[in-house]
Amino acid sequence: MARLVIVSNRVPIPKSRVTQAGGLAVALRDILVPGSMWFGWSGRIAGEPSATASLVEARGVTYATVDLTEEQHRGFYTGFANGALWPLLHFRLGLLRFRREDYEAYLDVNAAFASTMAGLLQGDDTVWVHDYHLIPLGSVLRRGGFSGPLGFFLHVPFVPPSMMQALPVGREMIDDLCHYDVVGFQTEEHARDFRDCAQRMLGATVRGESVQTRDGRTVRVIVDPIGIDADAFTHMAERASRDKTVTRLAESLVDRALAIGVDRMDYSKGLPHRFEAYARLLERFPEHRRKVHLLQICPRSREEVDEYRRLRAELDQLSGRINGRYSEFDWTPLRYSTRAAPRTTLAGLYRIARVGVVTPLRDGMNLVAKEFVAAQRDEDPGVLILSQFAGAAHELTEALIVNPFDADAIAEAMHQALSMPLAERRERHARLKAKVRSTNAQAYCQRFVDALAATAATQAA
Repeated sequence: MARLVIVSNRVPIPKSRVTQAGGLAVALRDILVPGSMWFGWSGRIAGEPSATASLVEARGVTYATVDLTEEQHRGFYTGFANGALWPLLHFRLGLLRFRREDYEAYLDVNAAFASTMAGLLQGDDTVWVHDYHLIPLGSVLRRGGFSGPLGFFLHVPFVPPSMMQALPVGREMIDDLCHYDVVGFQTEEHARDFRDCAQRMLGATVRGESVQTRDGRTVRVIVDPIGIDADAFTHMAERASRDKTVTRLAESLVDRALAIGVDRMDYSKGLPHRFEAYARLLERFPEHRRKVHLLQICPRSREEVDEYRRLRAELDQLSGRINGRYSEFDWTPLRYSTRAAPRTTLAGLYRIARVGVVTPLRDGMNLVAKEFVAAQRDEDPGVLILSQFAGAAHELTEALIVNPFDADAIAEAMHQALSMPLAERRERHARLKAKVRSTNAQAYCQRFVDALAATAATQAA
């Protein structure tokens, strides 16, 4: 395959002597060989839009970035991408805020990306676009004359036609996705919902993985669950368990069990339900009082959005209420932090935890679940509690699968996890770890690139 060009909203530009640890950067690490390019937003707000891309080369990979103006960022990112698409794709229609001017800004930024990319692309490049911020980019590139292999992967969930039709420009979104040669989803459910949308909203013909529009365009729809480098994460967790921060926390537990949750502060993560479930655990199963700590790490995000500010206030109130009711002089049941932690530290914390609590209301995959499994000690592993609405639940069936809207069900799963015999914990963990190792980051990249190459070869023939 010719040069690979990755496109995403943000570009993780490597800094000197610093290893990038972002989720997408880690997942794509093996496929970013010398000669590849990664294009996207720099993360900077400028007074004027970028006329050309800024180029940085690291380890043979070119990182090409553009700046956005405050107005572009407000309409494209805060307004449409995260004010309309994010709640829609996470089944939260009540939070969807559609404004026509935000949608126009979304289209304008995608057009600006395509225009800047046009001066960087070579005729035989393969372009792989990532996530909901850049859905229209493929159609703009095609209109601009790019004819190389063009793929798109959606990292978040997808919705059925009955929900997509609630978005005033839902049909346009589906049509834009049908300009790609290959579109990838985390689960078969998400892929099926997209095929149903194309059939009902565009009148497309669906045959297996193939979706053909009325004007003759064909897109291959594949399921390609993202993974992690499990072996590397296991080694990282082993080393990090000796980290000062991790050892200090371990010592503070005083032989109590640690349950851990790690999520970006977002209404899709089910954090209030999780806090309520922990309170139910302490109320219904008092034998666990003074014997367990719940550590919830949830870095703040999108604080300019009202829903996120309200969520933080709710979590502050819930954590105070739980600790006020159940804490004792030498025991604080809930430890709650809104500070981000390095990935290495998180790996060490996962390793010493007895319970991993991953209960989003909706999630495309959720790699925290896979990282928790990879970090565990084989001889004395912890137990994963996992939402049935996370993409990872389709693979990690040996976890304790729960409905995240049912606080009592989560509390019962916590009780089961804390009471589970060692033999059962080992058996569940062995099966989970084998799955995490097989559905890894390298396999994810290879599946998508192979599908794109096969589709391009078929079209050429």
